[in-house]
Amino acid sequence: MDSKLCITALAALLLSVPAAADEITVYTSYEEDEAARFLELAKKDMPDLEVNMLRLSTGELAARIIAEKANPQHDVIWGFAASTIVTPQIEETLEAYRPKGIDAVPKEFRAADDKWFAVTGYMAAFCVNDERLEKLGLEKPTSWKDLLDPKYKGEIVMPNPASSGTGYIQVSSLLQMMGEDEGWAFLEKLDKNVAQYIKSGSKPCHAASAGEFAVGASYDMRAIKNIEEGYPISMVIPAEGSGNELEANALVATSKNKEAAKRFLDWTVTKTAADAYLEWKAIVTIPGGTMPQRFLDAGLPQDTNSVLHPTDFKAAAEDRKDIIATWQEKFER
Repeated sequence: MDSKLCITALAALLLSVPAAADEITVYTSYEEDEAARFLELAKKDMPDLEVNMLRLSTGELAARIIAEKANPQHDVIWGFAASTIVTPQIEETLEAYRPKGIDAVPKEFRAADDKWFAVTGYMAAFCVNDERLEKLGLEKPTSWKDLLDPKYKGEIVMPNPASSGTGYIQVSSLLQMMGEDEGWAFLEKLDKNVAQYIKSGSKPCHAASAGEFAVGASYDMRAIKNIEEGYPISMVIPAEGSGNELEANALVATSKNKEAAKRFLDWTVTKTAADAYLEWKAIVTIPGGTMPQRFLDAGLPQDTNSVLHPTDFKAAAEDRKDIIATWQEKFER
């Protein structure tokens, strides 16, 4: 065959074969429904990017990242607790990266060394079953302190802070609010009324929504979504102030697919992503959005800062090991 014809035929063959898609693995602690929606939109904007996603609760994912530290299996950390991502064993696996458009995110929601940034967050909230309260003749609690009333014995479920980021930020924020001694004493009194400590942050809300318990200590968006789905619950933001958590994104230093991973991280600060966050999150750090009316109807204030307890994420990270060890010694069943 003529060499010129050979080259032409080879070129035609190469053009007929689809280019291999970029592929990355993402580890996330976003709730399953949130992650699925965000990922759906990301794939629509980047159809050539294959994203393999592993979703685990905060505690489980932290343990996995640390266990794989010598040989990380992921390229991106996505929607992961800021109070956990700053754990030295996790933070040292990350590489500084400034996504395109990151300047829109205020500096207080970014690591000073650019190793992580947060575009979303959540706050602690109670899911209170109104029908069960009425049946038991109980008043609606408005604060953590109200939950110490012996009338609530066996009617409260909470997330386990060893496995749940929501659970950890609830315990950590109470200790930050009250101080170590008073905080642990409060948790010991509260424990007398707690029926169960559940693995995830959303399940206490589901249990209360189903009428199994009167109060599920959970978080804002799970309460809002269960209200929208018609469950007979109210959302209560504790009067002492709501413990809250940022959800951080980061590039893994050992990624073999860094350009693709950076594309994904760039997408997380786009307008498409920000608009999606506003439908799912009460705390969105990219400015310019408007809180949906359905959030307000469910009980969130227009200014969420007015109900948030200032969280020291660095202290929450530094104290995590000791707090969880003490909690497990005192309360794990």
